[in-house]
Amino acid sequence: MRVAVMTAPGEVGVEDYAEPTIVKPTDAIIALSASCICGSDLWPYRGVDPLEGPRPMGHEYCGIVEEVGSAVTTVKPGQFVVGSFFASDNTCEICRSGYQPSCPHREAAAPGGAQAERMRVPLADGTLVATPELPSEDLVPHLLATSDVLGTGWFAAVAAEAGPGKTVAVVGDGAVGLLGVLAARQLGAERIIAMSRHEDRQKLALEFGATDIVTERGHDGVAAIKDLTDGFGAHSVIEAVGTQESMMQAIHSTRAGGHMGYVGVTHDVSLNGMELFFTHVHLHGGPAPVRRFLPDLMDRVWNGQIQPGKVFDLELPLAEAAEGYRAMDSRRAIKVLLRP
Repeated sequence: MRVAVMTAPGEVGVEDYAEPTIVKPTDAIIALSASCICGSDLWPYRGVDPLEGPRPMGHEYCGIVEEVGSAVTTVKPGQFVVGSFFASDNTCEICRSGYQPSCPHREAAAPGGAQAERMRVPLADGTLVATPELPSEDLVPHLLATSDVLGTGWFAAVAAEAGPGKTVAVVGDGAVGLLGVLAARQLGAERIIAMSRHEDRQKLALEFGATDIVTERGHDGVAAIKDLTDGFGAHSVIEAVGTQESMMQAIHSTRAGGHMGYVGVTHDVSLNGMELFFTHVHLHGGPAPVRRFLPDLMDRVWNGQIQPGKVFDLELPLAEAAEGYRAMDSRRAIKVLLRP
């Protein structure tokens, strides 16, 4: 089968790999309908994260079940499924509390890469969710978005306690930040401030429910948020980047007693304990427990309530994955969908 492989920073090719097979009785094999490139894939692409040898890429996926192991009971061949980027049993105490990425039995859900024609999913019963029937083609991008990017933005909004009567600020205008805007709107936030310098992303943020746009960043961005909130800061702040600047911008944009949800994969972030001590800001985040939200989010897509797949502004065949990486790296695309 064909799979996108990163061989060095800035180098992605599509190569022939062996077809996936059932390794454990809890596995499933999926023929992928669509996959995509994640912002976190750009960290090794840019040489920020180490790359130890060739790496099959991708962890966001949806498709048709082709084969299941003997212990799998919740999905069957022929069903269309979506799965989270962490495989989990979804039955242990940690999973039942809603934190499947910290399941003691967790595994990478796409050990052979999801930017591919087929993939093996471990712990299929706890990881995959099936649609009521095969979806129409136009629903596939929106269902794909629930696999990670929507679930991550949703978790950020939940962690920030976005809801009725709240002002929400969103730091980061990538796909996760934009879907954090959508999530905040769905959760009933009264006012949503999107921080963005890019016109195309501002437009999508407004379509998803943003009420205000702030173009400044850093200290100026914090000042702009304070100006819009009577000097207090936002009740809820979503951090969707993962840098020192974005983290501090998010913390300082949050009012005393407010909540910040951080989901950007952190890189060289250091927090001053005394500075944090006096903010009275609640911090919660980490790898999004997408599996917790997946049934609800898929249902919202299925019923036409939300269209998160609008973040895919470039669609390419799998064979052109390298161009997809270049487009996202240069910010010519918000998020690239790949068709096997």
